[in-house]
Amino acid sequence: MAVISGVGVSSGRAVGPVVRMPDPVDEPPAGATLPDGADVAAEGARIAAAAEQVRADLERRAAAAHGDGVAVLEATALMAADPALVTAAQKKLSDGTTAARSVWDAAAEVQAMLESLGGYMAERARDVADVRDRIVAVLDGRPAPGVPERAEPFVLVAHDLAPADTATLDPATCLALVTEGGGPTSHTAILARALGLPAVVAAPGILDVAEDTVVLVDGGAGTVQPDPPADIVAQVRAAAARVLTFDGVGRTSDGHRVQLLANVGDPKGAAAAAEAGAEGVGLFRTEFCFLDRAEEPTVDEQVAQYTAVLAPFAGKKVVVRTLDAGADKPLPFLTDASEANPALGVRGYRTAWRHPEVLDHQLEAIARAGEASGAEVWVMAPMISTPAEAADFVARAATFGLATAGVMVEVPALALTPDHLMAKVGFASLGTNDLTQYTMAADRLLGELAELSDGWQPAVLRLVHLTAEAGRQADRPVGVCGEAAADPALAVVLAGLGVTSLSMTARAIPEVAATLLSVTRAECVRLAELALAAPDAKAARAAVHAELPPLT
Repeated sequence: MAVISGVGVSSGRAVGPVVRMPDPVDEPPAGATLPDGADVAAEGARIAAAAEQVRADLERRAAAAHGDGVAVLEATALMAADPALVTAAQKKLSDGTTAARSVWDAAAEVQAMLESLGGYMAERARDVADVRDRIVAVLDGRPAPGVPERAEPFVLVAHDLAPADTATLDPATCLALVTEGGGPTSHTAILARALGLPAVVAAPGILDVAEDTVVLVDGGAGTVQPDPPADIVAQVRAAAARVLTFDGVGRTSDGHRVQLLANVGDPKGAAAAAEAGAEGVGLFRTEFCFLDRAEEPTVDEQVAQYTAVLAPFAGKKVVVRTLDAGADKPLPFLTDASEANPALGVRGYRTAWRHPEVLDHQLEAIARAGEASGAEVWVMAPMISTPAEAADFVARAATFGLATAGVMVEVPALALTPDHLMAKVGFASLGTNDLTQYTMAADRLLGELAELSDGWQPAVLRLVHLTAEAGRQADRPVGVCGEAAADPALAVVLAGLGVTSLSMTARAIPEVAATLLSVTRAECVRLAELALAAPDAKAARAAVHAELPPLT
């Protein structure tokens, strides 16, 4: 078979036999009805019992999971426990509909409601389908959908993976992930990166590969090669057996410094990043103590939680991003869930227009946590669109004693006026996920647009270069904290474009460090020029990979 091309979302190479996810739960026949004389109350109790069984099973699996998988499973368990789906299904029984069909139809209504809200809420519709399938499986006496169990390590292939499925993956047996659907910011992609598994999404034709076929998955190049040559298999397996370490100093082979930092979102993640030897934190997502809250946490609550994240990095740089609420992270006390286009709405720094007190409380808490932890705290605001907004944020931060203040560069308008921006800020950090979304006019949550939602897009790289060059001329550091930084080959390109730091999931740091050490600063610049000259993301990736062989 020919090599299959998709979108690489988690770097690395792996070889193993294909194992297919089981077929999804079949939709119950439309119009299926209960037999005459059926006990409707008993059927309703059966639906409730099935939902409870699903909830309990998900919670059990959450207790055995690790990393980001715990939160995903817990969130799915909460959805199974939500009485709305069960109640809606029980009401449909009164029309004579079977229990399984009632659950299916009720779930469809909940999904439609969530999808109409867009953004984060639309993403939750996938969780509803997962819970629906599990309840129907219980009602029909079938095994719950899930990742197959195999003694031999394998490459998992699926149309797409439910969050709860991805969360239970065991890196000891699952070597890599390939999906026909999904996108760079799907649950599959995020958790694959967190687990250090090579992954390719949006790979048409992967479902045509027969079970047990040996494939080579290259998560950096975004390719899947069925039946690879024996010498390549041996090379990949030898490379997989090596243990990469990071000595704590990111640099090229000729000593050009590129700080290697970690993206963290909670105390557990911060501890893992410190253990991995990260030079500091390039993105501390503060949303973790706001999500699932009906009202704003107090300043004292925030201080305690931020201090727990900052403490492992006493004496080191920690870049704290203020609340990035809105779009895929709605908060009931701060954002409007009814916005027609939340990705372009009141999100990030824009929420301070209506609620400046929330930002002030957060800045106060960040300053206090910095003093308590001993970390070198830098602070930055997300979703800044103009130099004037940047100047306003820097001034506001200064009133709380936060001397090093900067902004996220996610909006193309800001990247196109970098000289004006650098005159206002202490530093800038490029959020390549949103910068790509806005540059390519492609919703980063939509799998069908995965090919566009790619940090290798030359147009995006040009904006990175403009920003980094303006930073160099103004003597301002410019980092990257989006997912692009975790791709070793793209990290080399970013260094060649002039970026001074790269922030990523902690698991990616050793491979990025080793890749940077394999090239000189001049080679980084040359490879960056190749990427910039390419007509599209696929060509840019191919051109750089051809010149930058995988580590062996």
